[in-house]
Amino acid sequence: MNPSSFDCAKEIGCQGLRVRRTKVAVEQMQPAVSPTPRRNWWKRNWKWFVPLGCFSIALLFVVFVGSVVVIVFSAVKSTDVYKDALTRAKSHPAVIEALGSPVTEGFLVSGNTNVNGASGEANLAIPVSGPKGKGTIYVAAKKSLGRWDYSGLVLEIANTHQRIDLLGSSAGAHSQ
Repeated sequence: MNPSSFDCAKEIGCQGLRVRRTKVAVEQMQPAVSPTPRRNWWKRNWKWFVPLGCFSIALLFVVFVGSVVVIVFSAVKSTDVYKDALTRAKSHPAVIEALGSPVTEGFLVSGNTNVNGASGEANLAIPVSGPKGKGTIYVAAKKSLGRWDYSGLVLEIANTHQRIDLLGSSAGAHSQ
């Protein structure tokens, strides 16, 4: 045996006893090092979650406001006075001559209506357009005993500011 070789068995004498000592090559094992503890969900994901959360809240707000606007405009457009004013404008010969045919209504109706049973009041500005131009129908009416009495129903042409009376020659008109 080679005394300088440590991977072989080495005999050692010890008071007449022979002891065989063997050095076993032990694989070098790295001590078990625990990996860094995994960060919690928030620390790993906040960089995308915060902007997405802010965007979601803003989107929900826009959808809410848009829904309210659509509901309000739909309510105004479903009133009798709005429908009657639009029907009169679409069938009036001077309006067809000024705006062309077909006459279509715009989305942004302004004004107010207040109806309580058989009585009420309406003041509206209804945007309309046709192939030849644009205009606004102005409506002023009161409802009494279930009947609308128009004190004013005119179409103002946008370019010329010419006004067309949609009530005809009578001082006031009635509608049911």
